[in-house]
Amino acid sequence: MSAPPLLHTLEPVILASGSPRRRELLAGLGLTFTVMPAVIDETPGNRERPEDFAGRMAAAKAAAVAGTAPSSWVVGADTIVVTPGENILGKPRNREHALMMLRQLRGNTHQVMTGLCLCCVNKGIKTSLVETTAVTFTEAGDEILQAYIRTGEPLDKAGAYGIQGSGSFLVRQIHGSCSNVIGLPLHRLLSLLIENGAAAPA
Repeated sequence: MSAPPLLHTLEPVILASGSPRRRELLAGLGLTFTVMPAVIDETPGNRERPEDFAGRMAAAKAAAVAGTAPSSWVVGADTIVVTPGENILGKPRNREHALMMLRQLRGNTHQVMTGLCLCCVNKGIKTSLVETTAVTFTEAGDEILQAYIRTGEPLDKAGAYGIQGSGSFLVRQIHGSCSNVIGLPLHRLLSLLIENGAAAPA
């Protein structure tokens, strides 16, 4: 017998993202929602700070979908990996690029930033925030990094790793929200949905 849900949906909710990890996180709360991936330009601006970029992308994704569904609560999110030098690491182009990223991260502490935007056009409500989590990697050698890359897991993930998968072996320490590293700061999103009457405890 399955466990009862944590939340139930009171008004229509749309996830403006095609990320399977975000879908799983939302579904894990018990919410009923529609998936409508937003198609936007995801190029950082010249000298744009990582935090500003993540927030802008989340808001842009939410806005792209909200216009077509004005009565729905739209969730936009964008997660980036940021090195100590404030370089944004996106998804690797290939295996060699993934190895370069993982070498850059190993033994160091980097930041994972998720921009989150919840909006409803008809209610005139738009709330945006950026959640940051610090992640410290182990000193993993090239041999295990290459084995990890061969699994294929790093190739569709920002920073070339997934903390929710086998890539968890890379992480020595985490300071902040774990779900934020996966793609959604659930504690922040849950509060926003309840506060705005889009969902309620089941």
